[in-house]
Amino acid sequence: MSNNSKHSAPAGTNTPTEQEAYNIWLKIGLLSFGGPAAQISLMHRFIVEERVWLTEKQFLNALSFCMLLPGPEAMQLATYAGWRLQGIRGGLVAGLLFVLPGALVIALLATIYVYFGKLPAIDALFLGVKAAVIIVVIEALLRVSKRALATPWHWLIACAAFILIFFFNISYPLIVLGSAMLGFWLLPVKEPTPSLPANTSVGNATTYRSTLSTVSLFLCLCSAPLLLLWALAPQSVLLDIGLFFSRLAVVTFGGAYAVLAYLAQDVVTGFGWLSTGEMMDGLGLAETTPGPLILVTEFVGFIAGFRDSGLLTGFAAALITLWVTFVPCFLWIFAGAPYIDWLCAQPRLTGALSAITAAVVGVILNLSVWFALHVLFSTVTAVQHGPLTLWWPELNTLDWRVTVLTLISGIALLGLHWNIVKVLALASALGLLTLWL
Repeated sequence: MSNNSKHSAPAGTNTPTEQEAYNIWLKIGLLSFGGPAAQISLMHRFIVEERVWLTEKQFLNALSFCMLLPGPEAMQLATYAGWRLQGIRGGLVAGLLFVLPGALVIALLATIYVYFGKLPAIDALFLGVKAAVIIVVIEALLRVSKRALATPWHWLIACAAFILIFFFNISYPLIVLGSAMLGFWLLPVKEPTPSLPANTSVGNATTYRSTLSTVSLFLCLCSAPLLLLWALAPQSVLLDIGLFFSRLAVVTFGGAYAVLAYLAQDVVTGFGWLSTGEMMDGLGLAETTPGPLILVTEFVGFIAGFRDSGLLTGFAAALITLWVTFVPCFLWIFAGAPYIDWLCAQPRLTGALSAITAAVVGVILNLSVWFALHVLFSTVTAVQHGPLTLWWPELNTLDWRVTVLTLISGIALLGLHWNIVKVLALASALGLLTLWL
């Protein structure tokens, strides 16, 4: 696995030095607020529009590929851009600089949260954050649905995904698998597969050997801490956390909000590591800090570890969570990068991707409804009727403060088109004002 792996096509018209590229990756890592859409727009402006390090087609092909992968698409896109420009080392630096600034901030904020989160002022501040997060998720739903629901088939897949996950608690990976199969076989294929370009590396034995070497190395890196914990502390909460987030890293397709949909309900209703309110607080922290939104997993791991054995276990759990969440992202990109241009030209694979994206709309709708019910109402009961689950709120437990803050956040984000950071700041400030009401 060479550090300067050959790429299947030239990058954009300008090639940066390593120092120039690293400076930009750090700048992106420090400025990447506002969730995946804002982060992808920021990268596009820096590396396509301003510096022309990648062409528009290369950037969009890579984005389509990253949307097909499990995990955070924005971080994977940054890793791919670094790989395209400077090989494996460039990809590692780009991906790490995208994650590390936010990870350090989340560790600090999570520490403050566990020691001071029950103060009235902190509770009031996070009241506003929770209200704003409801609107942030709805805005993500609207944005993804505009892109994803292009045909009646896509609408049908989205509706089926919502019904299956919300009312029947069907596993999200099964929904993704079923959607991909439908898209592969049933969605219309409008154009034939183009011939491979003459200079493509796909099919080259050297490329296959390099891919196998890359996969082997990163599989060892992914599993090493889990094997160590299994050998030294098989009953530790750290192993439970590592195994859970390892599964999360390989089954959650469709981007950061799809990951959150799977994560939120499992850690709250499955493991009981956090309450719904704490999950919302963690999501709010991830929204207001730089880096990928999926850094909320670090917050969850820290809280679970801290509650089990204190601060040091919390930090260890956060580190393990980061490792098993993001090391697989490097695996997907470094193994798949040489094939991206070719894969994105395959109509049936494109059909599978479009079906997965449509299913994600239903999953995000599930997340929106589930969050809203648990934040707006103090008491929500799951009522079982055979295989059917109905989430039933007690109407007299409606919190009028959250309702008002949610409406204000909706006007600011959806009506006035403020950026997410400004909306969260407004909602937090108004939440503090509720102390005097």
